[in-house]
Amino acid sequence: MSDPARVRRHAERIRELVASVVRSQIKDPRLGMITITDARITADLRDATVFYTVLGDAAAQAGTAAALESAKGLLRSTVGKALGLRHSPTLTFVLDDVQDQVKHIDDLLAAARNADAEVQRLAAQAQYAGEAQPYRLDEDDEAADDEAADDDADDDAAPRAGGDTPDRGGERR
Repeated sequence: MSDPARVRRHAERIRELVASVVRSQIKDPRLGMITITDARITADLRDATVFYTVLGDAAAQAGTAAALESAKGLLRSTVGKALGLRHSPTLTFVLDDVQDQVKHIDDLLAAARNADAEVQRLAAQAQYAGEAQPYRLDEDDEAADDEAADDDADDDAAPRAGGDTPDRGGERR
């Protein structure tokens, strides 16, 4: 097995080399506005996957994929010579659909914001199922506290039945 740091270094170098060759040496008219976004290589350094994005519609993406496929030999030989490995890694090109995923996430967030606005609009029109205020207000609490205080004062003033000692489970002394 190879060192993970070495594998990462080679993957970064492959990304840079492919981007440089695509920009300077490939003159295929099918090649659109391409950006090499990432490269990954297996631990045995035999297979590399290069991710790219293309600005344009599906026709531009298909043309760019065909141009990269036809230039695969030139790219592989350039990468093999630059890396100095015993075996040149095979290159696989994969369309990186980051832009489509970003658009999809934006659409989902916009739908969530619209749904939130709809929920707030419905909440503003809602009617109470029972009373508008089912809980006692502070005014009611003060009146209830005053009544409870009066009841406690009346209880303290009244003599207890059965003498001076408090009742202990029905037992008298």
